Amino acid sequence: MTIDEMRRELQRRLKKNRFAHSIGVANTAVKLAKRFGVDETKAYVAGLLHDCAREFENEYLPAQAELRGIKIGEVERAMPLLLHPYIGAQMIKEIYGVDDAEISQAIYRHTVGARDMTPLDKIIYFADMIEPNRNYPGVEKLRALAETAELDEILLTAFSESIIFVVQKNSLVHPDTVAARNYLLLRNKEPGTRNR
Repeated sequence: MTIDEMRRELQRRLKKNRFAHSIGVANTAVKLAKRFGVDETKAYVAGLLHDCAREFENEYLPAQAELRGIKIGEVERAMPLLLHPYIGAQMIKEIYGVDDAEISQAIYRHTVGARDMTPLDKIIYFADMIEPNRNYPGVEKLRALAETAELDEILLTAFSESIIFVVQKNSLVHPDTVAARNYLLLRNKEPGTRNR
């Protein structure tokens, strides 16, 4: 599928506001990719398709995950929305013909993060938080950070803000987010490892 065909197919499958968010993430991912020397086409495609599994309502996500052999953890069982990146990482090949491990991984990791994220993973995670349609307290601070800070500093702030937000809502914090934040903190204390 060409990128235009992907866009049309995604628009057909997603609600209007979710599709607008996806376009916003794709365009934001390209800007970040330019700044950090990451493949812009991969950034666009990963940003465009990152929420492709949101075509399913939350209550249907566990069945979609089981269909694809995706393990459902305790936190995902309590919050099925967290399954959409794992399902989406497989759907990009099934529906959109995208057979690229880096794009798939970036989609898989875009919601809760992971230890040792690649620059593309980091860009999609952050683009999802700051794309132009997002409107929440503190988003402007994060957008400003995208212009000046190094990628690891951006991501560390993003993880911290995400954890604070989830804790304030009295929701479950995914262990992968905690592990990802701790990994960055520990890694960036080692000489010569900052912002790679």
